[in-house]
Amino acid sequence: MKAPWNFLKYLPLAQRLIKRGKIPALLLAVARKSSSKRGLLKGLREDLMLLQALCVAWWRGEYRAISPNALIAIVAGLLYFLSPLDAIPDWLPGLGFVDDLAVLGWVMRKWSGELDAFRAWKQSQSADRQAALLQLPALDEPKADG
Repeated sequence: MKAPWNFLKYLPLAQRLIKRGKIPALLLAVARKSSSKRGLLKGLREDLMLLQALCVAWWRGEYRAISPNALIAIVAGLLYFLSPLDAIPDWLPGLGFVDDLAVLGWVMRKWSGELDAFRAWKQSQSADRQAALLQLPALDEPKADG
């Protein structure tokens, strides 16, 4: 399954963001954008929440059973979602999220096995632990070793 052409430039950006410990800032920006866009499709909102929860669990060192390539692709997908000037600019009414949907859909399909494993892990956690995964890390929260 081939990656969307405009998505590829986000992979090295994602790699640098992970290496520099900037996942909390990314997650905060994604949360802001997704909450400000009431018109987001329910499925897109659910996908974003799953990807955010995975990044939170990885950041805190609670879930590391994900391949580095999958993590990079997920972070790149979130970066793509944030970019206002991607293949179809987000400010175009009715069309702005079409490419975001395509990219995030590709990430969800390409890494479905990894995401299914994370869903199963998440569902095996206590209700408190699951709720904690919805809480974004603080910008100054140190990354767990691992």
